[in-house]
Amino acid sequence: MSMKLEEFARESRATHKGDKSGVPIVGLEHLIPQEIKFSGYDVDTENTFTKTFKKGQILFGRRRAYLKKAAIADFDGICSGDITVIEAIPGKVDPLLLPFIIQNDKFFDYAVSRSAGGLSPRVKWEHLKDYEFDLPPIEEQRILADKLWAAYRLKESYKKLLTATQEMVKSQFIEMFGDTHMRSDHSRQWKEVVEIINGKDYKSIQVEDGGYPVYGTGGEMARASDYLSPANSILLGRKGTIDKPLLIREKYWNVDTAFGAVPDEKVLHYVYFYWHCKTIDFNVLNKGTTLPSTTKVDLLNLWIKIPSMEEQTRFGSIVEQADKSEFELRKSIEAIDQVIKSLINN
Repeated sequence: MSMKLEEFARESRATHKGDKSGVPIVGLEHLIPQEIKFSGYDVDTENTFTKTFKKGQILFGRRRAYLKKAAIADFDGICSGDITVIEAIPGKVDPLLLPFIIQNDKFFDYAVSRSAGGLSPRVKWEHLKDYEFDLPPIEEQRILADKLWAAYRLKESYKKLLTATQEMVKSQFIEMFGDTHMRSDHSRQWKEVVEIINGKDYKSIQVEDGGYPVYGTGGEMARASDYLSPANSILLGRKGTIDKPLLIREKYWNVDTAFGAVPDEKVLHYVYFYWHCKTIDFNVLNKGTTLPSTTKVDLLNLWIKIPSMEEQTRFGSIVEQADKSEFELRKSIEAIDQVIKSLINN
């Protein structure tokens, strides 16, 4: 039966009075986009928050609703005024089903369409309460909620396996090669074994589709008719985000705020070089005052340990197998997401 949100849920406007010492403080930054749970919070920080929430209530990010932030609370606390606290009306909706109704693409689309404001649009409960949802009888709600939470738990187990796989590769790298940044008889400076390719603006060679990907440190941004850096090279930030190297396995155009780092294939396996880059704290090279930045000269003066190609290739094979496992895990996670969406929307 189609019901308006206000018929089975309500906004909680309870406020905190008195000392905030030791009370969990939740801001929008603690809510994770498209995640139905959260664990982060601050304690004893300077703030003007007074809105309270209880365990089991839903925290909905009403500012910039397109970020899709809404999650069930596992503890009591205080939250930002940019968070709407929503609770189930007893007997109308199963409290364990409500999080999936709120953390839902259709609900966020509705919230965005009712938001007002320029750079930071916000939506009010007065507008959210008219959202309609086809709510089954309470007995069926409990069955549906059980299925949804079972799917969620399975998804979380796959995510833990994904993290464990990534940690295994990192541990394997350290075990096989140790510290790869130190100057020694087995190391060389980047300037001897790495070519740094400057990025350029891509607007003049941008195409609608086809061609080559345009990459910044945030990922693919557009397509281009030409490329600057070869396949199996590492994208490094020049300005802005300088601490997140990316391995690009195809020819690409790097934007003007990023370098393409090309290892000499005679002495460096690209996978080994990528993991070497992942263990570097590039922030120590920061030359910027307001925006982090680094220079080609500083990069080329870095040192890299040069193990035998046999060792590097063996590590590359380990990473290849881990990548296959990660791919299958990500596919499983995506499939579970689709199951959850299908269950709640149908």
